[in-house]
Amino acid sequence: MAHRIAVVVLNHFAPLDLGVPGQVFWTAETPEGEKLYEVVTCSEGRAPVRCTAGYSVLPDHDLDVLDTADTVLVPGIHGGRVMKDGTISDTLRQALHGRPRTMSICTGAFVLAAAGLLDGRPATTHWREAARFARLFPQVKLDPDVLFLDDGDVLTSAGVAAGLDLCLHVIRRDHGSEVANRAARRCVMPPWRDGGQAQYIDRPLPYPNGGGTAATREWMLAGLDAPLDLSALAEHARMSVRTFTRRFREETGLSPARWLNAQRVQHARHLLETTDLGVEEVARRSGFGTTVSLRQHLHAAVGVAPLAYRHTFRRT
Repeated sequence: MAHRIAVVVLNHFAPLDLGVPGQVFWTAETPEGEKLYEVVTCSEGRAPVRCTAGYSVLPDHDLDVLDTADTVLVPGIHGGRVMKDGTISDTLRQALHGRPRTMSICTGAFVLAAAGLLDGRPATTHWREAARFARLFPQVKLDPDVLFLDDGDVLTSAGVAAGLDLCLHVIRRDHGSEVANRAARRCVMPPWRDGGQAQYIDRPLPYPNGGGTAATREWMLAGLDAPLDLSALAEHARMSVRTFTRRFREETGLSPARWLNAQRVQHARHLLETTDLGVEEVARRSGFGTTVSLRQHLHAAVGVAPLAYRHTFRRT
């Protein structure tokens, strides 16, 4: 049976935030084409709700559908009472409690916080609303600098496109990297961005002479198992080390070393989930060289050793 995700739609909802779960989770399939998720929408009293783009939607269900949901998701909202004074209706507050898993995209975190679901827990929201969120909900451990946060049964994401990252993360957590990667390809988007990546990067306009680092990043991905030092990367990009480092951070929000390590961890996770390769071979192919190095980096990223990761996350 497909995993049911109930999306709670409120007035002033952000249109993209509502569309993301329906699109991303709909693309998650088994190799035989069986849908793994069912996405339904609901509102209080099944009333029409209006978005910020000048149109309304009529959800198919009222809040009673949350009783049948495996996951409840709240999209972002703009303005409205919850954004001004941090309150929601008693009906909605009660409906959100006791669910197996709850998620928010963007300022949907305001709704979860107003329901008391984030008290004493880590959470994130759109960077522009972080100060307001902190004033209204000081009991929440707000981290405004990440793309998304997974606290087990409660997950929150930053603004707009970070909701895509969170949905893919959930698919990956539920069904492994192969399913998540296929869903990402269907959505024509990168299969993975680290949740700890900075959510807001003030990027400059593209360099008119083509002097960005994208080509070198592609080269790095194609040779993760090779030793790649900063001087070699700068040489490939035809830049000085200083210029390359600056432009790389401007374009990705990360240093070259941190970005490379993240890609190597991602590749190692993929190999552990989808192959029978020994840990030593996984370490070699992902560029860590030794099992000790792989173990250290994987533990730092996900908190478990390679064999424990394979046992926990591998899907048959």
